[in-house]
Amino acid sequence: MKALNELRLLPWSGPDGKPCYLSSDDRDGYMSRLADNIEAVQLGTASELLEQASETLDDPDADPDEMRRLATALHGTLRDVLRVATSRGHLLAVSEPQEL
Repeated sequence: MKALNELRLLPWSGPDGKPCYLSSDDRDGYMSRLADNIEAVQLGTASELLEQASETLDDPDADPDEMRRLATALHGTLRDVLRVATSRGHLLAVSEPQEL
């Protein structure tokens, strides 16, 4: 079994919100490609939501319920983007040789 720092953090959660990891050296394998595609969708969603947030925050007549929905969506998207960043950071740390 690989060490935890050699596992890929997947862009979805398991039961009870626990992180899911992939143990594979095959970056072109089905699960790796699936994770890459989901990460791309999550980052695209974050980009779209950021644009929507700018528009909503610039609207002085924005409804409080709309602001609450925006905050909820931003919370979920930020969680997803943080998971992608963490996963990619771990992948870089494992794949790049450490210089001393």
